[in-house]
Amino acid sequence: MATTKPGVRKLQILQALAGMLENPKAEKITTAALAAKTQISEAALYRHFASKAQMFEGLIEFIESSIFSLINQISEKQEEGLEQAAAITMLLLNFAEQNPGMTRVLIGDVLMNEDERLQLRMNQFFDRIELAYKQALVQAVSQSRLHESEVRPRSAMLASFVMGRWHRYAKSGFKVAPSEQAQAQIRVLLAQN
Repeated sequence: MATTKPGVRKLQILQALAGMLENPKAEKITTAALAAKTQISEAALYRHFASKAQMFEGLIEFIESSIFSLINQISEKQEEGLEQAAAITMLLLNFAEQNPGMTRVLIGDVLMNEDERLQLRMNQFFDRIELAYKQALVQAVSQSRLHESEVRPRSAMLASFVMGRWHRYAKSGFKVAPSEQAQAQIRVLLAQN
């Protein structure tokens, strides 16, 4: 019988967990259900992850590394602050659209009855998203495209817009795409006075 490398098996477990999260009417994710999905024993799951919370942390790490590396690329390539903010918004909406299971992690509904530190980590994630918006909008201020007093409220508004789109996507059973009509709405959110 062929053995699977630990890193590969961990990735398979996380992919199976993300796949299970894509079912909008799914029951609570249990280690027994995850073990059945991955065709390994629960004991084998616990050899790779000490707890279910650790599995969710693995998904959160994937989300963080994916999104923030792409935000950094946007910041490096796009000099115009308002364009950065628009690109970050589309990135966040498209990420959710391409990863429906991860969307349930992003909005926190699968974290409700899990370890409290998971929700705290997601709160930090949202703080970092808002900070990325602030940095883009401060750039727009330096380019005389926005007034300094608008940075904080617009950053919060953009973050709230994205979260609202994620919620709508998840609550629609992944039928209402987050990017639907988003370009026009982003233009309104970033319109200069």
